[in-house]
Amino acid sequence: MELAIIGYGRMGHEIEKIALQRGHSIGLIIDEENISDLNQKNLARIDVAIEFSLPSTAFQNISTCLNYNTPVVSGVTGWQIDLKNIKELCENNKTSFIHSTNYSIGVNLLFRLNAELAKQMSKYSEYAVAIEETHHVKKLDAPSGTAISLAKGIINEHNRYSSWHKGNGVETGSIPVESIREEDVPGTHIVKWNSDIDSIILTHDSKNRKGFAFGAVVAAEFIAKRIGVFTMEDVMGF
Repeated sequence: MELAIIGYGRMGHEIEKIALQRGHSIGLIIDEENISDLNQKNLARIDVAIEFSLPSTAFQNISTCLNYNTPVVSGVTGWQIDLKNIKELCENNKTSFIHSTNYSIGVNLLFRLNAELAKQMSKYSEYAVAIEETHHVKKLDAPSGTAISLAKGIINEHNRYSSWHKGNGVETGSIPVESIREEDVPGTHIVKWNSDIDSIILTHDSKNRKGFAFGAVVAAEFIAKRIGVFTMEDVMGF
């Protein structure tokens, strides 16, 4: 495939490495210095665009690609208020789009385990849940999109939770989501079910950014010849 990388920071560089290792080529690299190059002429030769820019620019970048019938893998969080509009744009232009708060294969397995555990824990009112996420200090959004997805996964499956809130304070019917920022932490997510007797803990600890980049390239391979709006559950066959 001929790929476009939109957002050439640390993730963009890692995506480039993985894509080349998997036999793909990079036909276009867009960063803030050359945003005007994201145009119809340059996108005409692109099979899939992988968008990892910033929350402030993601919507416009994705819209441009979809308007020119270029499939998009979106990995930016913090802009999802516009997600419905993007999905409609994808369907109107008969192309393909996938958005995930986290493309790591391991994290998506965690999402699956998290939802199943929440379903089972509905039977046991003595357990209370809390989520903690730790990332590098340059991460702009807090809580992380992954942490929010974990919270939503619990809410969908558990009859006692209907919302989430920032911090570690206790609120009835709400899941506390605590955010920690430390130097050079790719991403750690912890879901802890605690009772007076014991604790059950799900943890995903990213060692580097390779897992995120690998999953994004696999997602690009999945949507390249498809039409529609997809999720990582589709990619992983859940």
